[in-house]
Amino acid sequence: MSHAIELARRAGEAGDVPVGALVFADDVVIGTGWNTREVDADPCGHAEINALREAARALGRWNLSGCTLVVTLEPCTMCAGAIVNSRISCVVFGAWDEKAGAAGSVRDVLRDARLNHTVEVLGGIREEENMQLLRDWFQQRR
Repeated sequence: MSHAIELARRAGEAGDVPVGALVFADDVVIGTGWNTREVDADPCGHAEINALREAARALGRWNLSGCTLVVTLEPCTMCAGAIVNSRISCVVFGAWDEKAGAAGSVRDVLRDARLNHTVEVLGGIREEENMQLLRDWFQQRR
């Protein structure tokens, strides 16, 4: 989670909402990402999507079975869909997102048994630290 938090800070410094993510397989980081919506003018520029893309390129395949995604904020519906479709095995996240979360708070896309893949989820890791990072960033912009 420490590495994901550093990636989130990078996003915040660049003017994007501070969210960071990484994908690892066999204890090796194979993909990193942070929010780039503002920087790249990309509505899909979420940390999770960026990390999944880099991990898939590193492995040379879209199927990320056996990999874990660590992210500072609970994934949204778009990211949860990408996670399910990538076959990520486990998602570990920091702060719950009571407005847009899709890993148990508002929705639970990642563990929806009606889908073709379900994901192990562990949320609330270093939650207060991750929430404070977001609060501080938004407070500076108000």
